[in-house]
Amino acid sequence: MPSDTPKVPAVREIFTAAIDQGTTSTRFIIFDSAGIPRASHQEEFPQHYPHAGWIEHDPQDIVSTVYTCIEKALEQFLALGFVVDDIKAVGITNQRETTVVWDTETGKPLYNAIVWSDTRTKKIVSKLRRIKGAETLHKLCGLPLSTYPSSVKLSWLLHHVPQVREARNNDRLAFGTVDSWLLYCLTGGAGKGIHVTDPSNASRTMFMNIHTLEYDDYLINWFGIKQVKLPKIVPSSDPEAYGKICTGVLAGVRITGCLGDQSAALVGQCAFTPGMAKNTYGTGCFLLYNTGTKPVISTNGLLTTVAYAFKGQKPVYALEGSIAVAGSAVKFLRDNLGIIKHSAEVGELAAKVKDSGGVIFVTAFSGLFAPYWIDDCRGTIFGITQFTRKEHIARATLEATCYQTKAILDAMEKDSGTALHTLAVDGGMSNSDVCMQLQADVMGIDIQRPTMREKTALGVAFAAGFATTVWKEFDELREINEANSNTFKPRTDEAARTAGFELWTRAVKKAQGWIDVEDGADTDGDESPQ
Repeated sequence: MPSDTPKVPAVREIFTAAIDQGTTSTRFIIFDSAGIPRASHQEEFPQHYPHAGWIEHDPQDIVSTVYTCIEKALEQFLALGFVVDDIKAVGITNQRETTVVWDTETGKPLYNAIVWSDTRTKKIVSKLRRIKGAETLHKLCGLPLSTYPSSVKLSWLLHHVPQVREARNNDRLAFGTVDSWLLYCLTGGAGKGIHVTDPSNASRTMFMNIHTLEYDDYLINWFGIKQVKLPKIVPSSDPEAYGKICTGVLAGVRITGCLGDQSAALVGQCAFTPGMAKNTYGTGCFLLYNTGTKPVISTNGLLTTVAYAFKGQKPVYALEGSIAVAGSAVKFLRDNLGIIKHSAEVGELAAKVKDSGGVIFVTAFSGLFAPYWIDDCRGTIFGITQFTRKEHIARATLEATCYQTKAILDAMEKDSGTALHTLAVDGGMSNSDVCMQLQADVMGIDIQRPTMREKTALGVAFAAGFATTVWKEFDELREINEANSNTFKPRTDEAARTAGFELWTRAVKKAQGWIDVEDGADTDGDESPQ
C-alpha cells in the first residue's frame, strides 16, 4: 500500500534561506545550491500615514510577518521531502534607513519605525544644513544631509517623543535599522538578543565613517547621539557574529549573512567587478555602481555606500542613485486614483498609446532624491489637455522612473569617467516589458533582465552561504540563474532621447518651490506625534 509520507532524498541537498524584509511586504525564500527558489512565502503588512509625508511601520508587525513567512515557506519545504537541517544558513536583507528605537530593558519598541521615505524631518534638515561643517559631512559618511538617512529620523525621535528621551537619559535607548531590530528579536530580544548591523546598513545612518567602517566620534557628536546604544558593526558575511534563531521552526539555525536590500541586489546580480551596475525597481528605484575597494565621493549628487564587506576580504564600495518613488507611483494609480485594479495593468495600459501625449508626471511624493536632492517639490503632472487619457498618465508614470534613472546614470558617468553600455535590472517593475523597453529607449543602452528576478533575496543567500562554505568563490556564482535572460535594446534615436529628457528636466524645475520648508507651510514638517 503506498505511503503518504514524503520520500527523503538519499543524498541530502544543501540550502540557504533569505529573510527579505521590504517596505510593503516581507518574504522568506529557500534557495538550493544552484540559486533556484524551492519554497517561499510573502506577507504584506500595514502602512501607517499619521500626517501628510509621514510613513510608519509597527516594528512588531515586521517581526510577526517574518515568523509567518518562515513558517509558511517551511511547510512547503518539508512537504517536498526535505528537513530543517538541510538549511545550512539564513541571511537577512532589509529596507534601509528605516529607523527603529527600543527599550533595552523591556525589548519593546518605543515608537513606530520611521520609514526611509518619510519627510517629516524637513525642518530639522534645514536647520542642520546651517550648522558649521554640514557641507563636508558627506566626505566622512558618504551621504548628504537630507530627509533620507537614519540620522535625522533619530534626531526627530529624540526631539519629539518623550519616552525616547527618557530611555536615552536612563541608558536604555537602543537604535537600529530594520536588520538590527530583526536580529535582536530573532536571537532572543530583551536580555539575550544580539545588537549588531553590517557595513552596508551602517553606511546609511550617517554615523559610520565610510573610510574606516567604524562609528566616527565627530559624526556621533555632531548629531548629538552619544548616549544612544548603536549596533556593533560586523562583516556582511560572518559565521558567528549574527547568532542563531532562538524560537520557531528554525530554532537553532545560524544567521550568517546581512545586507541592506540594494547591496544584496548588487551581490545577487553578481556585480563583483568594478564598473558593473544594477538597477532595482521596487517601492523606490536604486541604481548601484561597483567602484571597487576604495570609496568614491560623488561630486554630482550621488551617494557613496558600502556594497558588501565579507569577513576576511576588503570591503567593496558603490556609487548609488536613489529614487524615492517608483513602484509606489504605480500603487498610487491603483489605490488613490483607481486608474488600474492591479499593479501589473499599468504596462498594459501604457502600451495602448504610442507616447505619453506630452504628459510628464514628476512623482515627487517625498521630494526628489538623487541626483537632485530637492526637498521643496511635490508630485506634479504637467501637460494635461483634453486629449489626455488614463493611458497617457500610466505611460508618464513609468517614464518618470526611467527619466530619473537616466539622470542618475548621467551623474555616475561623470563621477566614474566611464559610460555604461548594459544595465542589469530586477525588482517588481522590471517584470513589465513596456517599462523595460521604455528604460532602454530613454537611456539608449541595453537593459538586461534575468529570468529569476529575486536578486535581493538571492544576494543575501549568497552572503549567508559564503560564511558557511556553501559557496567559496565568486566565480561559482556568476552563471547562477543567468540562462534565458532578456535584453531590451533601444529603439529611439539620440534626438528623440534628448528631446524627451529636456522636457523632463523642465518639468522638474517647474515642480520646485511648492513647499516652503523654512516657514513650515507644509503640514508634514515638524509636528509632534499625537
